[in-house]
Amino acid sequence: MPRKLSQSEKFALSEVNGDSDVYSSYEKPVQLPLTQRLQNYLYNAETGEIMGRTSGSWGRIGVFYLVFYSVLAAMSGVLMWAFLQTLDPRTPRWLLDESLIGTNPGIGFRPIPVESDVGSSLIWYKASDRSNYQYWIDSLIKFLDVYKRPGLTPGRGQNIYNCDYDRPPGRGQVCDVDVKLFDPCTEENHFNYHKSGPCLFLKLNKVYGWIPEYYNDTQNLPRGMPGQLRNYIENVARTNPKQLNTVWVSCEGENPADIENLGDIKYYPKQGFAGYFFPYENSEGYLSPLVAINIPRPRTGILINIKCKAWAKNIKHLRDGSGSVHFEIMVD
Repeated sequence: MPRKLSQSEKFALSEVNGDSDVYSSYEKPVQLPLTQRLQNYLYNAETGEIMGRTSGSWGRIGVFYLVFYSVLAAMSGVLMWAFLQTLDPRTPRWLLDESLIGTNPGIGFRPIPVESDVGSSLIWYKASDRSNYQYWIDSLIKFLDVYKRPGLTPGRGQNIYNCDYDRPPGRGQVCDVDVKLFDPCTEENHFNYHKSGPCLFLKLNKVYGWIPEYYNDTQNLPRGMPGQLRNYIENVARTNPKQLNTVWVSCEGENPADIENLGDIKYYPKQGFAGYFFPYENSEGYLSPLVAINIPRPRTGILINIKCKAWAKNIKHLRDGSGSVHFEIMVD
């Protein structure tokens, strides 16, 4: 009885006998033109496929991804909602020593140099050229706009209160900052830039919940406090002791030459930030208190380095600039 041939043996015999029916399926398919292949990929009229898939296949994939991303979006929304429930929109989670800001507020000054001068703190202008110092005036006008027009700050005008040392603000109230008290550092007076005696504004950076520890005992003033400020505090203690609850401010030249070239500095409305503005609790409409400083007669044509410091028992003047601010002026 003859032995049954295996598939490999049949294939070998087919090659010897030239049986085209056996290996015709191994022939290379006809190569269609690129445009035809692209057309067939986009829509194959024979199979009804669109981009390699039938309409039923595309429908199943579409339903899958619709359900998948809907569930993903719902889960993300629920998790975000749960996270937001743990936050207070007005109160930071980490306060004072626990926060990155800490408990040592810094000082900011205005006007600041143009945005292109990154890191610069020089205020330089020609007093005889209005177009030259107009930038500084415009900057201060823009900065003080929210102080002059309460409606620009959300909620301000409804809870604004004329505070005083005898009348601190109540809960939810914010103290008014009267820009008229800054005269001669006013818009109407061009902030005194046209008289070669520029004005600048100082503000204490906001630290939520921070309460100043005042130097309200003239017998325990720090040794590093300038004599001019020391005399000012002693005069306040004699005339109106309640105003001792103030975060004091001093500005002076950084070295003897700067002190000589700077001359006297005047402060408006007083030489410090009134204590009734603190603590800052993110009340709607709150605006930081300001101190305007006027340099009436700086020596012209010379760069003058100035350093301003805030004074309270819990403000430390560190090397990184905390508790103080540095800037330069040069009037031509």
